[in-house]
Amino acid sequence: MIMEFYETLERRHSVRSFQDKDVSKDKLDRILKAVISCPTAGNLQAYRVKVVRDAEMRKALSKVALGQRSLTDAPVVLVFTACHTDSSKYGKRGKELYSVQDATIATTFAHLAATAEGLGSCWIGAFDPSGVKTVLDLPEDQQPVAMLPIGYAAKEMGHTARRPFEETVTFDDGS
Repeated sequence: MIMEFYETLERRHSVRSFQDKDVSKDKLDRILKAVISCPTAGNLQAYRVKVVRDAEMRKALSKVALGQRSLTDAPVVLVFTACHTDSSKYGKRGKELYSVQDATIATTFAHLAATAEGLGSCWIGAFDPSGVKTVLDLPEDQQPVAMLPIGYAAKEMGHTARRPFEETVTFDDGS
Protein backbone atom coordinates (compact mmCIF):
# COMPACT_ATOMS: atom_id res chain seq x y z
CA MET A 1 0.00 0.00 0.00
CA ILE A 2 2.71 2.50 0.87
CA MET A 3 4.37 2.07 -2.51
CA GLU A 4 1.07 2.76 -4.30
CA PHE A 5 0.69 6.05 -2.41
CA TYR A 6 4.15 7.25 -3.42
CA GLU A 7 3.55 6.16 -7.00
CA THR A 8 0.38 8.26 -6.99
CA LEU A 9 2.38 11.26 -5.76
CA GLU A 10 4.96 10.72 -8.49
CA ARG A 11 2.30 10.38 -11.22
CA ARG A 12 0.39 13.50 -10.14
CA HIS A 13 0.73 16.33 -12.66
CA SER A 14 -1.31 19.36 -13.60
CA VAL A 15 -3.41 18.31 -16.59
CA ARG A 16 -4.99 21.14 -18.56
CA SER A 17 -6.08 19.30 -21.70
CA PHE A 18 -8.62 16.49 -21.64
CA GLN A 19 -10.02 13.80 -23.91
CA ASP A 20 -13.67 13.95 -24.91
CA LYS A 21 -14.48 11.04 -22.59
CA ASP A 22 -16.79 11.01 -19.58
CA VAL A 23 -15.73 10.08 -16.05
CA SER A 24 -17.74 7.16 -14.68
CA LYS A 25 -19.96 7.62 -11.65
CA ASP A 26 -17.97 4.92 -9.82
CA LYS A 27 -14.67 6.78 -10.25
CA LEU A 28 -16.24 10.09 -9.30
CA ASP A 29 -17.86 8.55 -6.22
CA ARG A 30 -14.51 7.11 -5.07
CA ILE A 31 -12.86 10.52 -5.53
CA LEU A 32 -15.61 12.22 -3.53
CA LYS A 33 -15.41 9.58 -0.78
CA ALA A 34 -11.66 10.25 -0.56
CA VAL A 35 -12.46 13.96 -0.20
CA ILE A 36 -14.88 13.27 2.65
CA SER A 37 -12.14 11.31 4.46
CA CYS A 38 -9.78 14.30 4.59
CA PRO A 39 -8.71 15.79 7.93
CA THR A 40 -10.32 19.09 8.94
CA ALA A 41 -9.98 21.56 11.80
CA GLY A 42 -11.81 20.13 14.79
CA ASN A 43 -13.47 17.65 12.41
CA LEU A 44 -15.93 20.43 11.56
CA GLN A 45 -15.58 19.73 7.80
CA ALA A 46 -16.01 23.42 7.01
CA TYR A 47 -16.00 22.98 3.23
CA ARG A 48 -18.43 22.06 0.49
CA VAL A 49 -17.93 20.46 -2.92
CA LYS A 50 -20.06 21.35 -5.92
CA VAL A 51 -19.88 18.78 -8.74
CA VAL A 52 -20.36 20.50 -12.10
CA ARG A 53 -21.01 18.34 -15.18
CA ASP A 54 -23.26 20.68 -17.15
CA ALA A 55 -21.39 22.04 -20.20
CA GLU A 56 -22.99 25.50 -20.05
CA MET A 57 -22.17 25.87 -16.38
CA ARG A 58 -18.55 24.77 -17.01
CA LYS A 59 -18.36 27.36 -19.79
CA ALA A 60 -19.66 30.03 -17.41
CA LEU A 61 -17.05 29.00 -14.83
CA SER A 62 -14.35 29.30 -17.48
CA LYS A 63 -15.45 32.87 -18.23
CA VAL A 64 -14.99 33.92 -14.60
CA ALA A 65 -11.63 32.08 -14.48
CA LEU A 66 -9.70 34.06 -17.09
CA GLY A 67 -11.06 31.85 -19.89
CA GLN A 68 -9.20 28.75 -18.72
CA ARG A 69 -10.18 26.08 -21.25
CA SER A 70 -9.57 23.16 -18.93
CA LEU A 71 -12.83 24.07 -17.19
CA THR A 72 -14.77 23.63 -20.43
CA ASP A 73 -12.76 20.67 -21.76
CA ALA A 74 -12.96 18.48 -18.65
CA PRO A 75 -16.18 16.49 -18.27
CA VAL A 76 -16.31 17.21 -14.53
CA VAL A 77 -15.32 20.23 -12.46
CA LEU A 78 -15.26 20.09 -8.69
CA VAL A 79 -15.63 23.46 -6.99
CA PHE A 80 -14.44 23.64 -3.40
CA THR A 81 -15.77 26.28 -1.06
CA ALA A 82 -14.93 27.27 2.48
CA CYS A 83 -18.02 27.26 4.65
CA HIS A 84 -17.31 29.98 7.21
CA THR A 85 -20.25 29.34 9.53
CA ASP A 86 -19.19 25.72 10.07
CA SER A 87 -15.90 26.84 11.62
CA SER A 88 -17.28 29.76 13.65
CA LYS A 89 -16.57 27.72 16.80
CA TYR A 90 -12.98 28.96 16.41
CA GLY A 91 -13.95 32.61 16.00
CA LYS A 92 -12.35 34.86 13.42
CA ARG A 93 -9.40 32.50 12.82
CA GLY A 94 -11.79 29.62 12.12
CA LYS A 95 -13.85 31.67 9.70
CA GLU A 96 -10.93 33.26 7.87
CA LEU A 97 -8.34 30.49 7.97
CA TYR A 98 -9.50 27.06 9.13
CA SER A 99 -12.42 26.84 6.72
CA VAL A 100 -10.11 27.80 3.84
CA GLN A 101 -7.55 25.24 4.96
CA ASP A 102 -10.28 22.59 5.11
CA ALA A 103 -11.28 23.39 1.53
CA THR A 104 -7.68 23.25 0.31
CA ILE A 105 -7.04 19.92 2.03
CA ALA A 106 -10.24 18.57 0.43
CA THR A 107 -9.03 19.81 -2.97
CA THR A 108 -5.69 18.07 -2.49
CA PHE A 109 -7.37 14.78 -1.60
CA ALA A 110 -9.49 15.04 -4.77
CA HIS A 111 -6.42 15.87 -6.85
CA LEU A 112 -4.56 12.80 -5.58
CA ALA A 113 -7.61 10.51 -5.74
CA ALA A 114 -8.18 11.52 -9.37
CA THR A 115 -4.57 10.55 -10.12
CA ALA A 116 -5.03 7.21 -8.36
CA GLU A 117 -8.09 6.63 -10.59
CA GLY A 118 -6.00 7.19 -13.73
CA LEU A 119 -7.47 10.65 -14.33
CA GLY A 120 -5.90 14.05 -14.75
CA SER A 121 -6.73 17.25 -12.94
CA CYS A 122 -5.44 20.75 -12.42
CA TRP A 123 -5.82 22.98 -9.39
CA ILE A 124 -7.35 26.30 -10.45
CA GLY A 125 -7.22 29.25 -8.11
CA ALA A 126 -7.24 32.10 -10.63
CA PHE A 127 -10.88 33.15 -10.79
CA ASP A 128 -13.28 35.86 -9.69
CA PRO A 129 -14.83 34.51 -6.47
CA SER A 130 -17.99 36.59 -6.83
CA GLY A 131 -18.39 35.33 -10.40
CA VAL A 132 -18.13 31.70 -9.23
CA LYS A 133 -20.67 32.41 -6.47
CA THR A 134 -23.07 33.85 -9.05
CA VAL A 135 -22.62 31.01 -11.56
CA LEU A 136 -23.20 28.36 -8.89
CA ASP A 137 -25.74 30.35 -6.85
CA LEU A 138 -23.73 29.71 -3.68
CA PRO A 139 -24.93 30.75 -0.22
CA GLU A 140 -23.41 33.87 1.34
CA ASP A 141 -21.34 31.90 3.89
CA GLN A 142 -19.49 29.92 1.19
CA GLN A 143 -16.26 31.26 -0.30
CA PRO A 144 -14.95 29.64 -3.49
CA VAL A 145 -11.38 28.47 -2.84
CA ALA A 146 -10.41 26.19 -5.73
CA MET A 147 -11.75 24.52 -8.85
CA LEU A 148 -10.55 21.14 -10.06
CA PRO A 149 -11.34 20.04 -13.61
CA ILE A 150 -11.12 16.24 -13.83
CA GLY A 151 -10.96 13.95 -16.84
CA TYR A 152 -8.77 11.73 -18.97
CA ALA A 153 -5.57 13.50 -19.99
CA ALA A 154 -5.30 14.32 -23.68
CA LYS A 155 -1.58 13.54 -23.59
CA GLU A 156 0.90 11.81 -21.31
CA MET A 157 2.52 14.22 -18.90
CA GLY A 158 6.24 14.25 -18.18
CA HIS A 159 8.02 14.84 -14.90
CA THR A 160 7.81 18.38 -13.56
CA ALA A 161 11.01 19.70 -12.00
CA ARG A 162 10.88 20.63 -8.33
CA ARG A 163 13.15 22.71 -6.12
CA PRO A 164 15.93 20.67 -4.50
CA PHE A 165 15.11 19.09 -1.14
CA GLU A 166 17.81 21.16 0.58
CA GLU A 167 16.28 24.38 -0.74
CA THR A 168 12.80 23.56 0.51
CA VAL A 169 13.32 21.75 3.81
CA THR A 170 15.29 22.89 6.86
CA PHE A 171 15.76 21.16 10.19
CA ASP A 172 16.03 22.75 13.63
CA ASP A 173 19.64 21.54 13.87
CA GLY A 174 20.58 23.75 10.90
CA SER A 175 20.96 20.91 8.41
